[in-house]
Amino acid sequence: MRVLIGSSAEHVARIAADNVLAGLAHHGHGKNPVLGVATGSSPLGLYRELRVAVAEGRADFSNAQGFALDEYIGIPDTHELSYRQTLITEVCNTFGLPVSGLHTPRGMADSVEEIEAAAHAYDQAIKASGGVQVQILGIGSNGHVGFNEPGSALRSRTRIKRLAAQTRIDNARFFDGIEHVPTHCVTQGLGTVLEAGRLVLVATGEAKAEAVALAVEGPLSASCPGSVLQLHQDAVVVLDEAAAAGLKKRAYYDDAAEGISLENLRVH
Repeated sequence: MRVLIGSSAEHVARIAADNVLAGLAHHGHGKNPVLGVATGSSPLGLYRELRVAVAEGRADFSNAQGFALDEYIGIPDTHELSYRQTLITEVCNTFGLPVSGLHTPRGMADSVEEIEAAAHAYDQAIKASGGVQVQILGIGSNGHVGFNEPGSALRSRTRIKRLAAQTRIDNARFFDGIEHVPTHCVTQGLGTVLEAGRLVLVATGEAKAEAVALAVEGPLSASCPGSVLQLHQDAVVVLDEAAAAGLKKRAYYDDAAEGISLENLRVH
């Protein structure tokens, strides 16, 4: 795991975007990138930096596919508060990933069994695409990744999940009161997330500091789903100073971020 700390929100966004583009180049399949996309405030700056990269000719998402992490149950995907519509605005309309290439879990059906079957099919669709090359992630104040709330199995697959009370409180600002926030969702499982070629987690603000510290330096535990990043061979965590405030090994992360110089390694 690499931990990179930016000096401002803009710096965090640039670092994250650079690592997404480098991950697509390393794990990619030519001109058909497969990107895992997340909602929330954390990746918005990253998405704007990807738009800059497209404008400068450093990236092209016109033939890309995007797989969303999650979707609410009980909200049509045409509703303005659905994650599909949110991602059309924040991803498709920002850096050019085609709407036809955006895949989101199915949160509406006539039965729970239909939603469960669609969740299984979503995992299969990711595999059929060749797999997510870079998965963009945020982290909740309780350590959730996607909507994998504390207690989620570390090898879980895309499935129905009950939202934690704190998650519903955190998301109530988007709705007309907590009573209108859905209680359940469909989310990629932690096992699904771990199959991506690279993970790029972005976190900003002091409210995320405790969750970040547990995910990066705490024990591998279902109590902090974000700690599953410790199992991934190519995970990048990009933070601002506030989100990094709880890290005990900050000095090492800063040293490691400078990279390696063979010249400096030579014995004179």
